Amino acid sequence: MEPTGIVTPSLNDGSRPMGRVDKASAGAHDAIDKVSDAARPMVDRLTSGAHQAVDKLASAAGQAAETLGVRGEQLKNAQAQALEQARVYVREHPVAALGIAVAAGFVLSRVVRWIR
Repeated sequence: MEPTGIVTPSLNDGSRPMGRVDKASAGAHDAIDKVSDAARPMVDRLTSGAHQAVDKLASAAGQAAETLGVRGEQLKNAQAQALEQARVYVREHPVAALGIAVAAGFVLSRVVRWIR
């Protein structure tokens, strides 16, 4: 039989189809590595900036929580003090306290009727 001129592609030969695919694949990998290496400093800067922003937010949130805790404690103390003052006033002036309660109830009932 005579050769027909058909060449079977080799896997390792650069002039054959599989060799060209391997070269193209290697070139693509090299390009990806170059882009990755070039982008790494920018990604590192962005990552660092993001970490700093999170740290600042966490610090601010911690300070806010601490301030709210202090304010909450102050409000509890003010409430307790106001309640104690009201108890003392009612003990010392029971008739006046009853009159204030009746007047407040009357005003509140008028407001509720007016809203409906």
